[in-house]
Amino acid sequence: MVAKSQGPLIVGVDVGGTNTDAVLLDLSLPGPSAVLSSQKSPTTPDVTQGLQASLLTLLSKPFAPAPSAISALAIGTTHFLNAILQRDATRLSRVAVLRLGSHGFLDGALPFADWPTPLRRIIEGHSAVLPGGVNIDGRLIAPLDEAALRHQAREVHRRRIRSVVIVGMGSPADRSHDQEARARDVFLAELRRVNPGYALTTDVVLSHTVAGSGLLARENAAILNAAILPFARRTLHALTHATRQIGLRCPLYLTSNAGHLLPFSEAVAFPVRIFSSGPTNSMRGAAFLVREDLAAREGACGGGTCIVVDVGGTTSDAGALLPNGYPRLSRTYSDLGGVKVNLDMPSVESVALGGGSIVRVLEDGHATTGGGGPRVTIGPDSVGSALMTRALCFGGVIRTATDIAVASSLLTQHEDNDGDGDHDGDIAPVAVGNPSLVAIPREVVSSATASVRRKIESLIDSVKLSPDPCTVVLVGGGAILLSPATRREGVDRIIRPAHAGVANAVGAALAKIYGTAEAMVDAEDVQAGILQVKKQAVWNAVSKGGVEGQVTVLSETVEWVPYIDGKKLVRVQVACPADHATVYEGMLESGRNVDGISFEFGGSPEEVPEPATCIQDDDAQLSRLRPLDQLDQIDVATYRPQVLSSGEWVLSATDLKFLEIGCYILGCGGGGSPYASYLHLLECLRQGERITICRPEDLRDDDVLPPVAAIGTPAVGLERIASNAVFHALQRLREEVGGVEYTHILATEIGGMNGLGTLIWGAQRYCGLSIVDGDLMGRAFPNFEMVSQYVSAESINELLPVAICSGDGRDAIVLAGQEDETAAGKEIRRICAEFGFAAGASGTPLSGRKMREAGIPNSFSLAWRLGRAVRRCQLDSTLGTVADALIDAAGGDKSARTVFSGKIRGVETRITETGHSLGEVVVERLAEGEMEDEGLGGKKNGEDWTEVRVPFMNENLAVVGKGADGEKVLATVPDLIILLDASSGEAIGVQEYRYGVKVTIVIMAPHPVWTSKRGLEIVGPSAFGLPYEYAHTLNYTKPKSVIDEYGVS
Repeated sequence: MVAKSQGPLIVGVDVGGTNTDAVLLDLSLPGPSAVLSSQKSPTTPDVTQGLQASLLTLLSKPFAPAPSAISALAIGTTHFLNAILQRDATRLSRVAVLRLGSHGFLDGALPFADWPTPLRRIIEGHSAVLPGGVNIDGRLIAPLDEAALRHQAREVHRRRIRSVVIVGMGSPADRSHDQEARARDVFLAELRRVNPGYALTTDVVLSHTVAGSGLLARENAAILNAAILPFARRTLHALTHATRQIGLRCPLYLTSNAGHLLPFSEAVAFPVRIFSSGPTNSMRGAAFLVREDLAAREGACGGGTCIVVDVGGTTSDAGALLPNGYPRLSRTYSDLGGVKVNLDMPSVESVALGGGSIVRVLEDGHATTGGGGPRVTIGPDSVGSALMTRALCFGGVIRTATDIAVASSLLTQHEDNDGDGDHDGDIAPVAVGNPSLVAIPREVVSSATASVRRKIESLIDSVKLSPDPCTVVLVGGGAILLSPATRREGVDRIIRPAHAGVANAVGAALAKIYGTAEAMVDAEDVQAGILQVKKQAVWNAVSKGGVEGQVTVLSETVEWVPYIDGKKLVRVQVACPADHATVYEGMLESGRNVDGISFEFGGSPEEVPEPATCIQDDDAQLSRLRPLDQLDQIDVATYRPQVLSSGEWVLSATDLKFLEIGCYILGCGGGGSPYASYLHLLECLRQGERITICRPEDLRDDDVLPPVAAIGTPAVGLERIASNAVFHALQRLREEVGGVEYTHILATEIGGMNGLGTLIWGAQRYCGLSIVDGDLMGRAFPNFEMVSQYVSAESINELLPVAICSGDGRDAIVLAGQEDETAAGKEIRRICAEFGFAAGASGTPLSGRKMREAGIPNSFSLAWRLGRAVRRCQLDSTLGTVADALIDAAGGDKSARTVFSGKIRGVETRITETGHSLGEVVVERLAEGEMEDEGLGGKKNGEDWTEVRVPFMNENLAVVGKGADGEKVLATVPDLIILLDASSGEAIGVQEYRYGVKVTIVIMAPHPVWTSKRGLEIVGPSAFGLPYEYAHTLNYTKPKSVIDEYGVS
């Protein structure tokens, strides 16, 4: 007998690394009652056969409908991601990358620059930079060069590469010129002329169809997509073939990273969107299963924050659900197999804790945080899928977290077994394995349970949207580690719903078709702009098979864009149910002719052509990889930089890594990330460039040092990853000041991207000059006049003229004669906006004598030492001591100190009309147990304060502590105020501040020029509108020169 259904029957499947879960859902029923049947089976090496067997079992259960009654099949899988993680050359194709960008805007970090070497060796095939590109506001930068495109088509054919990526600068904003698509058409036309059959089986991926703004990350995502395309096509056709064999006559969908349905044609074209769908499916399934339980509260998540914790065999994943039942997406870049991408990915945090985590009792006499009892560790290693043979409760000999859960449930039900102060008499025993086989001392169970609680509480905190108590939904096979009846810090209630073990498959079955769109609109009529963008997003969803009349708006964001007056950026994402019949018709058509490859559903998936062999220039590729290989081979503790007898410091890839980390620390939350500059410099080294730094003491009095900086909105820098604008500004300034010959290059600011970026202009291809070990800020500051030479200047005009260049041939001079620093700053900003919101600048040169008198010495040496300290802690796994290491590198505890360690509780930020990030971050003190678990124990930092707040304007401006006796100012500018991420030891910028991040706040003494009366007028608290007086609590220590320490005596 077959049960009757009032709504569509959907089969959801999640193919994980250990198990394949399948469910049959009746979408007309609410919550757990919608799950008509479920099936969990081990994942097999042959995913297709495993899926087929799982579906046959599911549809053979009592009351199961006939296969022909199924409306849709939705699958989530990590199968494609595994090919990347396992570096499987048999499933990955070589890729050619063609960039479209003129004026050297894309010549810095070349494709694959930041890839893991093993993966790069497999995928990198060929790359070239061709004319083209548009600005972030859609303005044309340069037209395409069709002859160059035709030449590249012949070159790709010669190398026998069949996967190609075209990456246009600014392509997500290109709505008028359509450069990527036009380039593809020219490329394929030439390929068809050369070899029609070859063109038919060549994939061309356009970057803007894969990901959004951020050229390097978008390019990486497009490359991964192209590399996996042939394997994904074969796999998806095989899956379709398997479903046909068991009688399914319905559309096959894949679920995306963001929780949406991808119709067959979209999944075939964009397999990278499927890579991390597992966590999203679990969260979506959890939201559905508890919806009725939370019906008394407002919204899908009960009106408050709802956290899903998916406990597996080895790790636990947690993410926050939005009120619409979808997961919160990551606001930053994501990592796929060591490759940075900017795909829509769930914001998920993980901890090495699962049902198979191994529990050890240490015999060193140390007590647990809770006092008394043995010291117990849980994980990070796990028995994983061998739990049912190796855990105590299954007759094995290894004590696991599951055994702890079983033992805890057997203890006296009216005692406080987990150390949280409540009684657990209403907890049912954990029915796993044979409890009689589990004999663990009570004190070990208590200590281990307390450790599990702390780990999970910390995990929950890392994804909460606010400090308010939240609802936690437990899913996954390891959910038994936590008791729903137990109170948790910051948790209002814990729910373990029915069918929690297959929530991921439930989430796959619930997914909907999505559509997204974004555009810059007039700030004066934002609502009209939102309507237009929403209309485009709905059209995009309907064109893929969505039902137009049932649209749900998932997100709607409006943002100011720095330096772009009168415009706001609007993004809209919508979802709607799928019209399965329409999608199935499209799938049938697509299956007969996908990308020109014939494949009938009755045929064999093996008929799809294999990727061709690629001609590889091995020697050239190996030479380009060597600087990155060197980073893996260096012993940081014994590394010595190269200092010549002439006193020049010759930079290596290791030096650059130290400087990248150190410059971001000295950015004090601002200055922009130096990452792109780091990749650019690595490429210079790969190509044989020699970049050197010299001592300020070695400058002659009449040496000529032009200060340089890149200026503009960071949004442009995300697309324009390189530019010769600073070099052009140097040339233009030389003309303006009478053709003077420069002898050295000087950094305007050491903090952030400009510190590291200054080194580029010392390369032989540009100026071929040494960079002075010093700068004019000793950190990063937001305004033009905040430079050390202005402290002793009579007026702002001593800093002028300033040459400003666009990088594409336009230039301007800000001449002396300005009324004040405000007028000069406004003029610089006006020119920058006119030039496309990004430019290079070079100021009036300093003499060698002036640099020694007014400059800040040994800034690069300081950055190098700070970066080395962090890198050493990272490699030695001693991040808990990173703050102490930085203090030592900065001159000791008289020159720097830690003022607070805690967790970010709240962030307020906005972009001002002058392009500044203005706001405040609040950091609250951690509990003692959290500090030890996070490696933040050690010295008691800020123990008198319950929280601190840090106002910022691009850079951090002050630290204000709050305790029982009120507030106290702990530090203000010009002190260097640095927030270190506890998980990496590295600095985080204001754009990366978010709730739950655990940080240590370190302050460092500024150069004495800034603590003078005039210095404080320029960069002290009053300069930023703060109502505080600067207190001198630290003593500046001049950084020790790297050249002095490591030079030849």
